[in-house]
Amino acid sequence: MFKGILIEKDEAGYRATYQAIAQETLPEGDVTVAVEWSSLNYKDCLALTGASPVVRKFPMIPGIDFAGTVLDSSHPDWQAGDKVVLNGWGVGETHCGGLAEQARVKGDWLVALPPRFSAREAMAIGTAGYTAMLCVLALEKHGVAPGDGSILVTGANGGVGSVAIALLAKLGYRVVASTGRLAEADYLTSLGAAEVIDRSELSEPGRPLGKECWAGVVDTVGSHTLANACATTRYGGVVTACGLAGGMDFPSTVMPFILRGVTLCGIDSVMAPLSLRHQAWARLADDLDIERLNLITREIPLSQAVAQGDAFLAGKVRGRIVVNVQG
Repeated sequence: MFKGILIEKDEAGYRATYQAIAQETLPEGDVTVAVEWSSLNYKDCLALTGASPVVRKFPMIPGIDFAGTVLDSSHPDWQAGDKVVLNGWGVGETHCGGLAEQARVKGDWLVALPPRFSAREAMAIGTAGYTAMLCVLALEKHGVAPGDGSILVTGANGGVGSVAIALLAKLGYRVVASTGRLAEADYLTSLGAAEVIDRSELSEPGRPLGKECWAGVVDTVGSHTLANACATTRYGGVVTACGLAGGMDFPSTVMPFILRGVTLCGIDSVMAPLSLRHQAWARLADDLDIERLNLITREIPLSQAVAQGDAFLAGKVRGRIVVNVQG
């Protein structure tokens, strides 16, 4: 038996509880990991609350990422004692995840913990920070350089937004942070934002084309915000889309793409190939300021993870929540 969060769905309803979990609950896999730290992401809180059908098998241990130490392995790349990180691959959705003291997964899903980071720091980054790095890599791949103009980051108080601001600022970009919580402006500027704007400037239905403002965009919101971001991106600019906190619709037109040559890049963190994951974690080790990471991060014990779900989805949580799994 080990402690963890278990989501169940039966005639009694949908529920997530902290409890002792039988070893037989763990699915098949060739690596068993002692999970030390996990984190709470938007998708985790959808799963914990049942607000969206994220979980597709029951019972399920949620948690789309974790960091820990290999306990047992039949995979050629891993042996007992190795420090590892996992993000995505359907973990916490179709395969038991990281909000428990143990996880059993496929060794092909694991990445070695970068020596620069502790397991806690890796989860302070977590899937949110890894996704932010994928966005930065996409901007760079498409030629957006620090001197090209401002980079808009939407949903700036969230985990992806917070890490994206810290990364972009350290790399020399001028960052404009869009948020619904202007009272957090000092927090956002401490991460490196040069300007903070109210999300209402982007969240309402807009025109097919607006004033050219951004050389690039990191959008975590979707819906009208993403449409307006595209409509106000400069000629040849790049918009990276990685979230849907404001909705999964995209009420836009083709005009930004055929009249201004704007590129819209979809960012998928779940099934990204290992080569891209290795690149993202290597760049995080090089480019992320640990002191700014600490500003972003709050720690809770595993037993309190379920209670955070509603507050997270209501937009009352800023930055990153790391979960101390071993206590």
